[in-house]
Amino acid sequence: MPQLPAPAYPAEVRARLEADAKEVIARYPGSRSALLPLLHLVQSEEGFVSRTGMAFCAEMLDLTTAEVTAVATFYTMYRRRPSGDYQVGVCTNTLCAVMGGDAIFDRLKEHLGVGNDETTEDGKVTLEHIECNAACDFAPVVMVNWEFFDNQTPESATRLVDDLIAGRTVEPTRGAPLCSYKDTARILAGFPDERPGAVEATGGAGPASLIGLKLAKGEATPQPRVVSPRGEAPRDAAPRDEPQKGAEHLSSHDAPQETSASDPDHPAGPAAEEGE
Repeated sequence: MPQLPAPAYPAEVRARLEADAKEVIARYPGSRSALLPLLHLVQSEEGFVSRTGMAFCAEMLDLTTAEVTAVATFYTMYRRRPSGDYQVGVCTNTLCAVMGGDAIFDRLKEHLGVGNDETTEDGKVTLEHIECNAACDFAPVVMVNWEFFDNQTPESATRLVDDLIAGRTVEPTRGAPLCSYKDTARILAGFPDERPGAVEATGGAGPASLIGLKLAKGEATPQPRVVSPRGEAPRDAAPRDEPQKGAEHLSSHDAPQETSASDPDHPAGPAAEEGE
């Protein structure tokens, strides 16, 4: 059904957002390039990107609301409805899922009584499963307002959300101290984090992320290979043409498995003629 035009911001809110928006737009040679930070800016006002916020962005950048809506609905960091003070995201991509991300997500859904992309009744926590956050070496990873909580378990993640709801101080594994989702959105809009010590606390990559670089520079001792190079027999193993009782292959690259395409007894293709 057609919707009425979005209501305008109150005059005092509009004046404040307009001043901030002009500061953001001035950073770019082309004004439409400021759309992403402006969406974060309006999200910092309401905790999500409302129709009012999108109309404001369109007006400030001389875009259509359709153009703004297309961007706001594409990126998952922009909330489309009111959400909690803390956005708790559980990575359920491949490695985190295998290492326990799915179990964490299921436990939190049961513990909080919410489903994916839903908020607790007290408005404190919004739970969602998220895609890879480039922290696979610390899997499974939970993020709260985009700060990392590494090497989590269902038990530690449950304690984490309980602490958030109770208002207890929670420290990320690495990165700046937590702030509210609205404050996080303002920082993402490009405004400085003025909390004492917050910038210095961001730190750098953890040891697991740096081991590859150290190996490349010869600063670390290489560990024994788990999987032998392709084309070579596994170390301390009999040649490939000699059967190994009880041997277990570590990788399908080292030991191609029989499939319907390679096994004459089970050829690929339909098992019977059409219609039989």
